[in-house]
Amino acid sequence: MTDAADYLEKDKANRIPITGALMLATLMNTLDSTIANVALPKMQSSISASQEQLTWVLTSYILATAVMTPLSGWLAMKFGRKRMISLSIAGFTIASMLCGIATSVEQMVLFRTLQGLAGASLMPLSQSAMLDMYPQEQIPRVMSLWSSAVILGPILGPTLGGWITENLSWRWVFFINLPLGILATLAVTSLMADDPGGRQRPFDFIGFAALTAFVVGLQVMLDRGPGQDWWDSPEIWIEAGIALAGLWVFLVQSATSPNPFFHRDLAKDSNFVGTTVFSFFVGVLLFSTTALLPVLMQSLLGYSAVHSGWVSMSRGVGSLISFLLVPILIQTIGPRKMLVIGTTLSVASLWAMAKFDLSMTEWPLVASGFVQGAGTGLLFAPLSTLAYVTLNPVHRVEGTILSTMARSLGSSVGISIVQAMVLRNTAVAHSELAGRMDPSNPVLQDVLPPQVDLTTSAGLAIMNGEITRQSMMMGYIDVFAWMVVLVLAMYPLIMILRPPAKAPMERIEAAGD
Repeated sequence: MTDAADYLEKDKANRIPITGALMLATLMNTLDSTIANVALPKMQSSISASQEQLTWVLTSYILATAVMTPLSGWLAMKFGRKRMISLSIAGFTIASMLCGIATSVEQMVLFRTLQGLAGASLMPLSQSAMLDMYPQEQIPRVMSLWSSAVILGPILGPTLGGWITENLSWRWVFFINLPLGILATLAVTSLMADDPGGRQRPFDFIGFAALTAFVVGLQVMLDRGPGQDWWDSPEIWIEAGIALAGLWVFLVQSATSPNPFFHRDLAKDSNFVGTTVFSFFVGVLLFSTTALLPVLMQSLLGYSAVHSGWVSMSRGVGSLISFLLVPILIQTIGPRKMLVIGTTLSVASLWAMAKFDLSMTEWPLVASGFVQGAGTGLLFAPLSTLAYVTLNPVHRVEGTILSTMARSLGSSVGISIVQAMVLRNTAVAHSELAGRMDPSNPVLQDVLPPQVDLTTSAGLAIMNGEITRQSMMMGYIDVFAWMVVLVLAMYPLIMILRPPAKAPMERIEAAGD
């Protein structure tokens, strides 16, 4: 028995408590991706940060995660997976504490960078560890459990963050990670077997540098674009050029280097490629709507942060019900049909969102959120099952890293694009509506309230405010309608996924083989 197989057998003996520790660490990491966002206004006044500086509090975390995620697989193979997971959890916990006690914007940016560097390895390495600890027939159930931490974190983040910020302090948004991180660190260090490491291929410096340039250039461009008028800014052109050049060099290096940064066998597995592209779209779907709806509820419907968080809870309830049904459904109807059902529910929820209006009650928000949560909950486990069931186990660490990167890029691209589309569609709708407001039109005079006199500046201001509200809602529903088209485009990807009749029986070999 090889050393790798030996330590995996030890992990299998403790796989239930190890699974709990890994899920706890994953939940802590994903929760932090959204829980801090609602605390930004309070944080801004407390540490005396400008709006531009506050943007870097978010951007620094994203950039650090983007750089560290592809590197985590190589480090895990070289130094051992247990060591990397333990250091990641402990580092993330310590960085969270430092964020909570930060007194200046410079300190906050530095500590958020450390938090991103430490936490980047948690999701891909915890997923690969769980894939190795369980037999193939239990993978759907295990991936359903793991997916619950991935999805529920971003969904519960705004609700929990809003409550903590209003009832305690924005600093407790970070301090809440301390007990979770300490417990997860102790469990992993005491239960997981020592991985000897030393199995890495020669490090591809050119490939890593090119991939880093692509990811960082793209992330900075997406983060800075809305505030820099996009393509009217030379900065955005430079960042786009860096991203494109990095992508080109990375692809050429991956195709020609004898030791590419990611093994070329990953690109030969059609299931893995298809599910990775699908994961990108899932990132767009999940995080874009999660980012849009709280703003819609608070800016147009007058909900408080806590109220909008409670309304958003229906999405978490839908996801939870899906997770409970996944083990049964994947055995009875199979992963491909589950993807069809999950995608269809996502289309239905977005179609319902495209019919929102300013006079609606909470019910359409709750119902559409529940349906979308149920649909998204049915996507993660089948994707993980289909991605790794045909992939040689030796490539699982690299595979989980690529899938995590694809989902993260999807979320970043999706959030930036939909926010830009809302602004653009709002401006277009405002121009069209304002152009039709003729004060001499008798029909308009009949429907206007008596207190709105369009011959006065006060009356024009009231009318402009209402036009702005209507235009913003039109901007949102146009984006939801376009997202319906995007999700419909995901159906053909399902057709290329082919689960084998039985799980592959490849023996885990040394990573360099």
